[in-house]
Amino acid sequence: MRSFRILLGHELRMLLVSPATYIAATLFLVVMGFIFAGILESFTSAAQEGSPAGTFFQLFWIPVLFMVPLLTMKSLAEERRLGTLETLLTTPVTTPQVVFAKFFAAYALYLGLWASTGGFFSILQLFAGTSYRLDSGPLIGGYLFITVSGLLFVALGIFASSITRNQAVAGILAFVLLLLLVIGTRYTSTLELLKLDSMASTRSAIDYVQIFTHLDDFTRGVIDTRQVLFYLSGSTVALLFSIFGVEAKLLHS
Repeated sequence: MRSFRILLGHELRMLLVSPATYIAATLFLVVMGFIFAGILESFTSAAQEGSPAGTFFQLFWIPVLFMVPLLTMKSLAEERRLGTLETLLTTPVTTPQVVFAKFFAAYALYLGLWASTGGFFSILQLFAGTSYRLDSGPLIGGYLFITVSGLLFVALGIFASSITRNQAVAGILAFVLLLLLVIGTRYTSTLELLKLDSMASTRSAIDYVQIFTHLDDFTRGVIDTRQVLFYLSGSTVALLFSIFGVEAKLLHS
């Protein structure tokens, strides 16, 4: 356990001293700030259904598709390319400790970036004053969804980085995996083929992994334990495959 804490502390320090981290954080806040400003403009120009918080989190997929690959693509791929991963594993640490340390460091940064967007809603409430009452339900539910779903998203990024030496390839692979999970499943659910009675079980399985449906439930205050289990089990499987990927590469290197 002590080795894991040392590894995690090292990974966090490396992220905090890396200029790329601050560049990514700045880009994230600028993009999300423009999105938030656009949402407020649409709400002030005409009546809208829902709340600004609910609409804001509907666009979660933009930072997920682009920020998660940036946060995770170097984690294992770059270490393998430089040969430092093999050296690290000759010390009294195990492959699972290395993988989980990199996962939790990236996940902590992912949550930190999203937590910083809470300032948007604080500024809105400050300037709007008593003329606007912030709906805390969608806000709390949205951030809870970000926290739970982020486990799987970051784990997929770590997995992509575990099976290649090239960080660019790892980033592209992570992007593709996340695109298939978030957007691909949503598109698949609209196919006419799935409306056939013989495809009922397949339709049910695809509905179960609908990320946008999970978001809608969370922002409405509906916390389904099956959805939470999906993210927990999915991230566990992705990290296990990451461990297997690292060990398989070491055996063939």
